[in-house]
Amino acid sequence: MFSDPLADMLTRIRNAGQAKHKSVDIPGSRTKVALADVMKQEGYIRNYKFIKDNKQGVLRIFLKYDAEEKHVIDGLERVSSPSRRVYAGSDEIKPVLNGLGVSVLSTSKGLMTDGQAKKQNIGGEVLCNIW
Repeated sequence: MFSDPLADMLTRIRNAGQAKHKSVDIPGSRTKVALADVMKQEGYIRNYKFIKDNKQGVLRIFLKYDAEEKHVIDGLERVSSPSRRVYAGSDEIKPVLNGLGVSVLSTSKGLMTDGQAKKQNIGGEVLCNIW
């Protein structure tokens, strides 16, 4: 049992990318599927697939590499944690690496990037930064 399942997901993706794996399996949840969807939309992963089993399901993430076989994700950082939640209003959202990365926020309208949250003028909990 993990105290922070999203941090575990980010660590598994980071480790699999460094080890040059094609895919990584993660215990599934709706929040993890939504985060994988945001990562796919932003071009950080090739695809993902939710595999149903008799338990909670498995989220299989297919990693993406560039032409030189380098992982496209340079960094993953968990911002908010179960013991220290970090919230930001739409005017308080800061760019990641001067706009080269994205922040993923949990808002009242679901998970979205910092750019999408600013456009819709809503804030939320800052889950992680990806660059």
